[in-house]
Amino acid sequence: MNQQPVPQEPLVLSYLDLRTAVGIIGVALPLVLALGKLLLQGPGIQDSISSYYYTVMRNVFVGSLCAIGVFLMSCRGYDWKDEFAGNLACVFAIGVALFPTTPYMGATSREEFIGKLHLSFAALLFLTFAYFSLKLFTKTAPDKTPTRQKLQRNIVYRVCGYTILACILLIAVVALTSVRYLFGRLTPVFWLESVAIVAFGVSWLTKGETIFKDQ
Repeated sequence: MNQQPVPQEPLVLSYLDLRTAVGIIGVALPLVLALGKLLLQGPGIQDSISSYYYTVMRNVFVGSLCAIGVFLMSCRGYDWKDEFAGNLACVFAIGVALFPTTPYMGATSREEFIGKLHLSFAALLFLTFAYFSLKLFTKTAPDKTPTRQKLQRNIVYRVCGYTILACILLIAVVALTSVRYLFGRLTPVFWLESVAIVAFGVSWLTKGETIFKDQ
C-alpha cells in the first residue's frame, strides 16, 4: 500500500521561506547595488558596499539591511543563543544602515564619528554572520540524528563561515596604508565585502533547505 506524503506544516514552510528570503537578499545585494548604480548613475565600482549609500542606490542599501535585520530578529533556533544572536544581528544590520560610512571628501567631525560607528556595526555584523554559520547552523536537535543532507549542509555552513572570517581579516589587511596604496584602484574592500555577504546569503539559503533538503 502506497503511503501519501505527509504535507509540511504551513508554519514550517513559512519559516524555511523566511530563511530563504534572507539568503536571497544576501546573495543579490552586491550585484543589485553595482548593476543599479551602473545603469542609473554611470560606470564605476564603489570602494565598498557601504559607499553605495552615497549613490542612487542608497534606498536599496538601507532597505536591504533593514529587511535582513528584521528577518534575523524573527528567526528562532534551538535555544536562547540563537534568539540572542538574531537580536544582535538585527541591531548591527540596522546600525550599518542608519549610520553611514564616512564620506571620502569633506567629512565633518560628526560624520567621522558616525563613520566609526558604522565600521564597528559592520565588523560586528560580519562576525555575527560567521557565528551563525559556524556555531548555530551546524547544530542538530538533541533528540535527532543528523541526516546525510544535514551533514552536507554543515559542510556548506563551515565553508561560508570561514570565508566570512577570511574576508574580515583581508579587509583589515587592506586597510593598512601601504596595501591600500598598492591595490586601492582594484576596490578590494568592495569585492571582499561582496564575497562575505554572498557567503552569508548562501549559508541562509542552505538553512532554508534550498539545497541539500532533507528527504
